[in-house]
Amino acid sequence: MGTKREILVEIYQRLLSAYGPQGWWPADTRFEVMVGAILTQATAWRNVERAIQRLKAAGALSPERMARLSEGELAELIRPAGFFRQKTRRLRALLRLIGQHGSVEGLLSLPAGELRRQLLSVPGVGPETADSILLYAAGYPVFVVDAYTKRILHRLGLLSGEKAGYEEVQELFESNLPRDPKLYGEYHALLVRHAKEHCRARPRCPGCPLAPVCNFIKGQGSL
Repeated sequence: MGTKREILVEIYQRLLSAYGPQGWWPADTRFEVMVGAILTQATAWRNVERAIQRLKAAGALSPERMARLSEGELAELIRPAGFFRQKTRRLRALLRLIGQHGSVEGLLSLPAGELRRQLLSVPGVGPETADSILLYAAGYPVFVVDAYTKRILHRLGLLSGEKAGYEEVQELFESNLPRDPKLYGEYHALLVRHAKEHCRARPRCPGCPLAPVCNFIKGQGSL
């Protein structure tokens, strides 16, 4: 059994070999990343894509144009993403935060700690959403943790349980891997892909690229 650093590197290499680069986060602008980070809460990405396309078709995927929409108009455009009324309020709060800093660039140029603090002040924005914006929109080396990450690490034997704290899991990656936003972004995307392909709530272990390092599979006595 290697060190945590060696195990995390091996996991990354195995996932990259199995799935290839994921090209995540798919967006044309940094504002689109920010909008997507809010829209993807509690929904599948395909639903976010539908909402993003509706915003683009309406010419509303910029802070200035989105701010001109009424609450009802914005809610209707993002309806495919689900919980559209809640997400409308969150997007409008994000627009106000952007306005306080003059532009998307003004907000994202804040130091990482201050940017994270201000994003977390937006109603409905938690650590995962804030860190997605820090990593994928602002380019800060912050590892994004989600339920998929906890599930995979728990089954691999790197976490004592799936209820481990957000900061604990984040620290596992950030203290054992180079502080590289490209690496963190690719690693997070690969974990999401793996959770959908194999490490589901009911796991599909046959053919799993992480089988040689997985405690869950070893416990079943099969590879």
